Formats: sequence, structure tokens, C-alpha cells
Amino acid sequence: MSTRMSPTRLYRLVARAEAVTWALLLTGMFLKYVTETTELGVQVFGMVHGVVFIAYCLVTALLFVDQKWPVSRLALGLGAAVPPFATVPFERYAERVGLLGGAWRLRADAPHGLLERLTAWLVRRPAQGALVGLVAVAGLTGVALVVGPPA
Repeated sequence: MSTRMSPTRLYRLVARAEAVTWALLLTGMFLKYVTETTELGVQVFGMVHGVVFIAYCLVTALLFVDQKWPVSRLALGLGAAVPPFATVPFERYAERVGLLGGAWRLRADAPHGLLERLTAWLVRRPAQGALVGLVAVAGLTGVALVVGPPA
């Protein structure tokens, strides 16, 4: 989250990355189940998609707090990660209706409550915030690997 990484730019980046990894995973599934040529695509792209899915969900939660989204928009944003490619239309919708700010609100506004204080710390210290984000994605990915793939 560099000083140039606005909420709009960050959300567009992760929403599109999530859609691209869906395409890669679906390609891997086609190779595995339709052509029966290889499972490698599902193994590799499934992992990549899982990591990006987690990153998208964390960024959605970050924007929920920073931009003061209603809970219903948080639910829509998180739900958009489930069907293939839905994150891109949701990101466009979010920008169109003003859910994505040009600037981080909590860089300047005083935070209220624990979630806003944590979010303010992340957005006011972009390098440390990005590192915390990477550690969170890695940790949640590790938990997902221990729990196992979806049934």
C-alpha cells in the first residue's frame, strides 16, 4: 500500500488478479477433468487462486473498515469472490457507487474503535501495512492447507 496505492487502485488490482486466477484454475480443471491429460494445472493454479482469493477477501475487509462500507456491501464484496469472474463487476460497481475512495480515509481521520485503529495503522504505514498483509495472506493460506481443500 504505497502512497500511490489508492483504495481504488488496490481493489482493482486484487479484483482482477482474482478473476485471472479463476481463469487459470478453470483451465487446469478442464485439463484434469475433460481432457484427462494432467492434474498439474489444478495443483498449481488452485494454490495460486487460493492465495489471491484470501488477499482479495482481506482487501475487501480493509476497505469495508476504511471506507465505511455498509455490512451489506461487505457481504456482496466477499460473495463476489465465490463465482468465477464476479470480482471484476463488483469492483466496477463499487467504484461507480462511490465505495472506493481516491484516498485512504483513515490516513487523515481519527480512528474510532479497535478495527479502525488497526486499519489506520496499516494505511498510515504503507510498507509495514503491506508486510502485515503478506504475513496475513501467508498465515491464512497455511491454515487453509492444514484444514484441507473444499469438499
